[in-house]
Amino acid sequence: MKKMKWMAVLPLLAVFTACEDFGLSGPQGELSWTLDRGAFTKASAEIPDTNDFILTITDNKGKTLYEGSYGDSPQALQVDPGSYTVSIVSLPFTSPAFARPQYGDEQVVVVNSGQSVNVKLECTLLNAGIRLKVAPDFLTTFPNGVLYLKSANTRLMYSYKETRIAYFKPGEVSVLLYNDGKDETLFTRSIKEREILTISISAPGKAQGSGSIQVALDTSKTWKTDSFVIGGNNSGNGGEEQTDAYSVAEAAAHAGESGVWVYGYIVGGDLTANGKQVKTKDISKQTHLAIAARSSITDKASCVAVELPSGKVRDALNLVDHPDLIGQRVYVKGNLVESYFGTTGLKGTNDYVLK
Repeated sequence: MKKMKWMAVLPLLAVFTACEDFGLSGPQGELSWTLDRGAFTKASAEIPDTNDFILTITDNKGKTLYEGSYGDSPQALQVDPGSYTVSIVSLPFTSPAFARPQYGDEQVVVVNSGQSVNVKLECTLLNAGIRLKVAPDFLTTFPNGVLYLKSANTRLMYSYKETRIAYFKPGEVSVLLYNDGKDETLFTRSIKEREILTISISAPGKAQGSGSIQVALDTSKTWKTDSFVIGGNNSGNGGEEQTDAYSVAEAAAHAGESGVWVYGYIVGGDLTANGKQVKTKDISKQTHLAIAARSSITDKASCVAVELPSGKVRDALNLVDHPDLIGQRVYVKGNLVESYFGTTGLKGTNDYVLK
């Protein structure tokens, strides 16, 4: 998973290599990060919410500067010159499990004195999966049999009626049949990162406990580089369904669309047309609020201004009556406009879901 990306540092590389462990001195630089939502590999409907991804930033001595959810991470960190590791995973993954795809990326960058470096994290599937398609004749031939998926010293029972993907760390995975008190290894496959194998198993024998077992790899279901855009138009419905909601970053590109969902974190309100920052406390206006990709963002240009028409939406979301909603994730539905309070806006908001 680890990638080395030296961003904007080539002119000073000779200077850095003379410094032990990149332990440089001088004015601080700035380290920021963004998550490329279009780089995810497909894993059926088990795509996680990127706001919940676990972000970790460490310096060259292993000191942790930030560890927590991506959605709650600051916009940037002021850091001393040196090298830094920025890593992100969708969830911890230590043993085989159903419906547990793990996405992630890790990059090492160098920050110079007075330099601003942005790390672009491009998450891909780090583990691999197997899904079995068990034919009805297999159940007829082995009515008391039990299928297992085995990796190293760990096994996972696979029901004949199971439809979920079983995820494993890359490596060899065996399919076992336990029948009549003994295990039989049907086959073993070596699976790599980003691979999802669909394997059909049948046993067309006529008598119970007999008959040859046939195995077929469905190559049309071997996913390696298919693209899945988080919050994008993956089902053909645009942002018309909550499950296809646009992210704050995507909203500007869809200005003019009506009746769409947008999601983000509530970061404040009391916007003004000329102001550059979102007010985060002592809100006085009930008519609107601002949402952003991360709860720490206060730059208005990075937000979507959300109109709160009178009625159930204003009653539930206005920050005068509900200041505790700041930092809360929300899905809102309305009409995207190019400019509202000087930034991308959502007007005519008529529905919401708090997460």
